[in-house]
Amino acid sequence: MNAIYFDSTHDEAARRERLYNGQLFVFSPRASTRALCDFARRMLEEAFGALDPRQAQHSLPVEEFAAIVAPLKTNFIHHPKSLELMQSIVRELGCDPAKTYIDVPRLRIATSHGYLTSGVAYAHHPHRDTWYSAPMSQLNWWLPIYEYESESGMAFHPRYWSQAVRNSSSEINYYEWNSVGRKNAAQHVKTDTRKQPKAQEPVELDPQVRIVSSVGGLTIFSAAHLHSTVPNTTGQTRYSIDFRTVHLDDVLQMGGAPNVDSAPTGTSLRDFMRGTDLSRLPEEVVARYDGAAPVDGELVFQPVTAGAR
Repeated sequence: MNAIYFDSTHDEAARRERLYNGQLFVFSPRASTRALCDFARRMLEEAFGALDPRQAQHSLPVEEFAAIVAPLKTNFIHHPKSLELMQSIVRELGCDPAKTYIDVPRLRIATSHGYLTSGVAYAHHPHRDTWYSAPMSQLNWWLPIYEYESESGMAFHPRYWSQAVRNSSSEINYYEWNSVGRKNAAQHVKTDTRKQPKAQEPVELDPQVRIVSSVGGLTIFSAAHLHSTVPNTTGQTRYSIDFRTVHLDDVLQMGGAPNVDSAPTGTSLRDFMRGTDLSRLPEEVVARYDGAAPVDGELVFQPVTAGAR
């Protein structure tokens, strides 16, 4: 059975253990999470100028909206300040920065009433991040930048925590995704034809869990959770941030959540940076997750086109 812990006082090791068992952890806004959301909000409001970013979709052609958010996403993801603020969140939540490795923060956009659902504002179908080559020890951290409603957030589908879903993850190679799928995100405006892992059988969306938190409220969950973007019907665009972490001990032990149906090639572990000096995981450790020699593609994503996932 899945449970939700609110403002838990568990130490970080106990929290990881529960997260790997399908529990969700929700924390009230705090100084570090507010700081990251404030920084992202300033970037959004500068990019949109006189327009409220939440309402801009009603004033702009979709191509112009996409042209604004594509470079904005890339600038936020790779801004040194974003990384610094994200490190502060991890420390404030009790993680050991010497053993906690962090991926870059991502700016997510969910427009209303199907205005833009592809490319830079991709509306995620039900999926597990592990279908995209995330390690089973990956934890996802999610924060809203503005207030939002349950009709524009994210849904978890807890019945599938231990139930396999027939899916196409075996067709996914992470290094190909780095060299093709992520680079081309900004090119997809009307439709999104990138090869992504999807369920190959009907998924029952109910029962589902939707968490609504204040600006800077934090939800942490396992990358093995089946989750999806809720179709936004609120009339305004939802903006959020998410980033991922792994703990060195769990990576070394190849631990984490149970794998019920994920079978991609490659691993995203080379993307993670240590919370102290931003060094990468040792190659000999990461190579254990490859299984075989990597095929053509990029081991680590190198952004050249604005708006990559």
